[in-house]
Amino acid sequence: MELSLMKGQKADITKNNPSFKNLLVGMGWSSAAGVDVDFSAFLLRAGGKAAGDQDLIFYGNPKDTSGSIEMAGDNKRSLAGKTDQEQVMIRINDVPQAIERISFTLTIYDGEAKRQSFSSVNDAYIRVIYEGTGREILRYELGKNFSIETAIVVGDLYRYNGEWKFNAIGSGYSGGLAALCKSFGIEVKPDAPAPNPPPASVKAPIIPPKPPEPVITEPKSAPISLSKISLTKRGDVINLQKGAGALGEIVVNLNWNQKKAPKGFFGRSSGGVDLDVGCLYELKNGMKGSVQALGNSFGDFSRPPYVSLDGDDRTGSISTGENLRINGNKVSEIKRVVIYAYIYEGATNWAEAAGVVTISQSGGPDIEVRMDEHNNRKGMCAIAMIENVSDQTFSIQRLVQYFSGHRELDEAYNWGLRWVQGSK
Repeated sequence: MELSLMKGQKADITKNNPSFKNLLVGMGWSSAAGVDVDFSAFLLRAGGKAAGDQDLIFYGNPKDTSGSIEMAGDNKRSLAGKTDQEQVMIRINDVPQAIERISFTLTIYDGEAKRQSFSSVNDAYIRVIYEGTGREILRYELGKNFSIETAIVVGDLYRYNGEWKFNAIGSGYSGGLAALCKSFGIEVKPDAPAPNPPPASVKAPIIPPKPPEPVITEPKSAPISLSKISLTKRGDVINLQKGAGALGEIVVNLNWNQKKAPKGFFGRSSGGVDLDVGCLYELKNGMKGSVQALGNSFGDFSRPPYVSLDGDDRTGSISTGENLRINGNKVSEIKRVVIYAYIYEGATNWAEAAGVVTISQSGGPDIEVRMDEHNNRKGMCAIAMIENVSDQTFSIQRLVQYFSGHRELDEAYNWGLRWVQGSK
């Protein structure tokens, strides 16, 4: 029986199976009409970078230069009772030693321009099959865990101590294929203007630039916007809007100033600040814990704790930051949630980071909390408390209080968890 992985889990491929030589990686999904999902694989070398365009395997470049990694194209096979949307054959003994990691991704073609996202994609999965017998070794099902993202890093096949392993990642990002290429070190050039556009059925491998947005100048006496509410003082509280139906999905977005950070693999660099979002949660049944990238505690949207982290924004180019998603349909089961940010890497400079959390709910105004009070001696900030209100809605309270670490924050809000040192 195949091994079923969850987000953040790793599994050995060849350590206990030295006879494995040819692997087949299959991916499948279902999407709404008009949503065009593309598969790509990045061949990554030292430092997590591709050497150039030849290290991007996609419909326009289906085989690497060594011939050891090749998309099946029209030659896909039905294995373990299923034919995948895309299949990649990997002759693992022939993969050049310089290739340390193969990162499998999905993107929505022209997603930003068409205002499409992975909220319209269902049943996405990746599986690894031993080609010699057709047996499925492992499978990772992504679930319904994405909203505004146009790109997903699904999983990695990577070398470790001379063996091959698989990591179920499932991190979503905005920016589509262009953002992933940039983060993996592949330069993306826009198309030159053409007098006649190509036929609609032909995909251009070079991603066109987004048109410039119009500059809108508001009058000096502009009315107060009802689409956004800012909690400006510690202790300010407001309830989420409660309509006739359920609360639905609540998105907690952390964004910060990334412009001054030197670019590197997913933003990791000695000079930049890596600001991450996380939360403490407590359910009505007494279940407590945390959701954060540190320690690979990504949570779950559809099952307890009903809070999930979409992705760890490790690229300095993705302007939308990071998202926590709270299942408002389960409001009666959630007691309280503390949203926090912490500086995982880089100098503790909250003023330069200029972090802001925006809490969005369909049909209601955005609620904004700016981290405009600073304490550079401490690397963690409790931003907002979300609490159950009569099992009908949530209240949002501004905190913006700084702590030296998880344990101190835990004690301040009486969570009672045990903390050990973790890593991404």
